Amino acid sequence: MCVLALAGCARGISSTPGEAPNLKKWVADVRARPAEPLEPLPVMQQFETFEYAAQGLRDPFSDAWVSADGGNQLRPDPDRRKEPLEAYPLDSLDMVGTIGGGSGIVALVMGPDKVTYRVRPGVYMGQSDGRVTAVREDGIELIELVPDGAGGWLERPASLALDDR
Repeated sequence: MCVLALAGCARGISSTPGEAPNLKKWVADVRARPAEPLEPLPVMQQFETFEYAAQGLRDPFSDAWVSADGGNQLRPDPDRRKEPLEAYPLDSLDMVGTIGGGSGIVALVMGPDKVTYRVRPGVYMGQSDGRVTAVREDGIELIELVPDGAGGWLERPASLALDDR
């Protein structure tokens, strides 16, 4: 029974002698057909030439146009002794309260090290040379010095609000 089943499968897989010539004829017909024509190449656009005639103008990629002093007189003082709160970014500091009142008000600021520092006008804090200009019951006003990208420095106002926790 197994031999008959295998013989039937083998006959279904192999082609009959009459099919081979038809296959060879079909392959020959397909090879004899002319190939389809290719699409023509796109026409290249002719661009107008441009001659650069600005040799005498300032080079926009050169730093020669920046003045030697950086454009203005603002700059951080490299000789100033850094204060403890300048080691931390301004957004990592939390104002937790105030002491005193009127012109003698002192802010209490907690750093990431969980130490509370006393802050009054004139103290520096933050990593951008932020100088405290005013202390209020609900916040601290600062002026930071940031690079302007052209070798100079700009003053930028910043503030630290009282943490409501």
